[in-house]
Amino acid sequence: MSGSSGDSQLFEETFVITEVDHKKYDRVARLTAESTDKQTKMTLDINTELYPCSEKETLTVVLATTLSLDGQANDVDGKGWRDVSKPGAPGSGESTLADMYDYVCYGKIYKFEDGPDGQTIKVYISFGGLLLSLVGPFKKLTPLRVDYTYLLVKK
Repeated sequence: MSGSSGDSQLFEETFVITEVDHKKYDRVARLTAESTDKQTKMTLDINTELYPCSEKETLTVVLATTLSLDGQANDVDGKGWRDVSKPGAPGSGESTLADMYDYVCYGKIYKFEDGPDGQTIKVYISFGGLLLSLVGPFKKLTPLRVDYTYLLVKK
């Protein structure tokens, strides 16, 4: 996490995909992955039509409160981040954090569970029905105690 957007970036980690499960839905796979430091596990539902993934691929995953490079809130005028008339939106000519990633979603952090050892925590996030769960050290995942977040992924 670098630059002025560091305060808006709640979580950043590199994961290696250990399993890709296509059984439940046609265009969605459930990815299971482990961080390169082996401390965090991730389960992510991803639209494989938009972003195909396979086992052993490496993904960089960021969770951020805004896409603005200066850390300012995105939705100050009630319009979504894709509104091209808004400065900082895709197609507006102004760069955003989304420009640096291949797959971007916006969702709600809806549940936390403490791990049995008291040192880990599990976080659940929904991106319009596509789910993400992270299990890892309490200290690493505590910044996610916000309501909404952007998911940014790149290979």
